Amino acid sequence: MIVNAESIELAFKGFKTVYTDAYEAATAYSGQIAMTVPSSSRDETYGWLGQFPQLREWLGGDRVVKDLQAHSFAITNRKFESTVGVSRDDFEDDRLGIFKPMFAEMGHLAKLHPDELVFGLLKDGFTTTCFDGQYFFDIDHPTKDATGADVTVSNMADGTETPWYLLDTSRAIKPMVFQERSKYDFQAVTAPSDHTVFMTDQHLYGVRARVNAGLGLWHMAFGSKQALTAANYAAARAAMQEFRGDSGRVLGIKPTVMVVPPSLEDAAMHVLNTETNDGGGSNPWKGTCDLIVTPFVA
Repeated sequence: MIVNAESIELAFKGFKTVYTDAYEAATAYSGQIAMTVPSSSRDETYGWLGQFPQLREWLGGDRVVKDLQAHSFAITNRKFESTVGVSRDDFEDDRLGIFKPMFAEMGHLAKLHPDELVFGLLKDGFTTTCFDGQYFFDIDHPTKDATGADVTVSNMADGTETPWYLLDTSRAIKPMVFQERSKYDFQAVTAPSDHTVFMTDQHLYGVRARVNAGLGLWHMAFGSKQALTAANYAAARAAMQEFRGDSGRVLGIKPTVMVVPPSLEDAAMHVLNTETNDGGGSNPWKGTCDLIVTPFVA
């Protein structure tokens, strides 16, 4: 192959097509549990976390304005990259076809990267603080009851078993946040006059992104370290549906998604998909949640 600007540009377009096709074909799940928030700076502050804009009876006087800065929680963007080099010799010898699987894998992994961030953070929710200063999954989230007295609420079941998670993903506000400053962008350094290309005799291709994951509202999530059984599933569902906001107002939480590692897939399928219970009779929990099985919480 004659190595010139035209052949280099054609190679870039071909590699980008392979990357894009694989990116589009890959299946990711983070979008089901995380709200994607566009970012316009180095970090973003989520002052509204912890506030539920519920209606109240207006009995005269001024409106009661909720202070959206009551909780200040910032997510700082992180920069990620993956870069590979294709030697000029491979261009000259017309061996570019052997690199297509590599660029396909690059696209596949870029699509899964938000899953790695979001589900990895969900897994760490037992030891990572959220907007109220407590661990995301904790036994004593502070709130107030109907009389204004301070009370605490638990969104976890402690134990020694492999953790599993219930999430309410039915609303605009999701349990997790995926913050996006710069999308996953396929880039190249290929001009023969470029210093790196000249010195290394390599054309560089890679993907770059500025993103991060964050913990959203703990009210929308429940983490359990107890065995994944029908009884424990029922207890976790009941606990979530009884969550209340400040002033004791019912939030209307209802779990829609269960997240488990591969080791709990069989137990989760048994609870959510079987028609009958082990002891006979119909399974009342069949179809009550969608199931996400991901190694990123293992």
